[in-house]
Amino acid sequence: MENAVKEKLKNGEKVLGSFIGIYSPNLVEIMGYSGFDFVVIDDEHGAFSHSELENMIRTAESVNVVPIVRVSYDNSSIQKALDRGAKGIQVPMVNTKEDAERAVRKAKFPPRGTRGAAYSHRAARFGKDSGEEFLDASDENILVIPHIETLAAAENFKEIISVEGIDAAFIGTTDLSVNMGYKSEGPKHPEVQKVVSKLYREAAEENVIIGTVAADSAGAEKAFEKGANYVGIVAISVILKSLEQVVEASKFKNPEKV
Repeated sequence: MENAVKEKLKNGEKVLGSFIGIYSPNLVEIMGYSGFDFVVIDDEHGAFSHSELENMIRTAESVNVVPIVRVSYDNSSIQKALDRGAKGIQVPMVNTKEDAERAVRKAKFPPRGTRGAAYSHRAARFGKDSGEEFLDASDENILVIPHIETLAAAENFKEIISVEGIDAAFIGTTDLSVNMGYKSEGPKHPEVQKVVSKLYREAAEENVIIGTVAADSAGAEKAFEKGANYVGIVAISVILKSLEQVVEASKFKNPEKV
């Protein structure tokens, strides 16, 4: 089992991905042909059955894109994502060190964690992989990334990232702005940006990989310049904006009547 994104991050490289919240293997395939490093299949806000999740992961692997799942709040969500073959999880609303420890335990096999062991699922190639070699490789290669998206999480940031087994921290700027009470200005509000800057600074001090979301290529570039190594755009937002630009450019005025 290999994880190209984890290896790149270990080597200090930057990686670019995309959140996908709709069931569309074709869109995942397009992401691969476009050169993205990873896709985040959004099981928090998206609508996926377990079989659909597996098909999205399978498609990502077919075009050499690393499949990450933003898990839901369901107790079995981490187990289901990893057994389907996800190479990493993004865990929403991690607000305390205990939350981070719980996420790691669910993602790792005993004795490090409490993930249930089986070899009949897709991640173990339906039984072709098994035993200590598979269990240890999975523990080593799976990315565990908590979301820092509340003021409480920001205040507990250093404790959260100190947990063994956490590979990176992801700043959820939209949730953070809503949690802080800035619904109108959103992530652009100066107070939100002050917290975000503090997170980047503390991540650099602790030598921790930071990730975040971006609206478009310009936003991704700004995030990389700030110090992020792991950036995900939102596919649907980019597609919508592009389609709106096409419509706007195609509009014409009726010729004036003589």
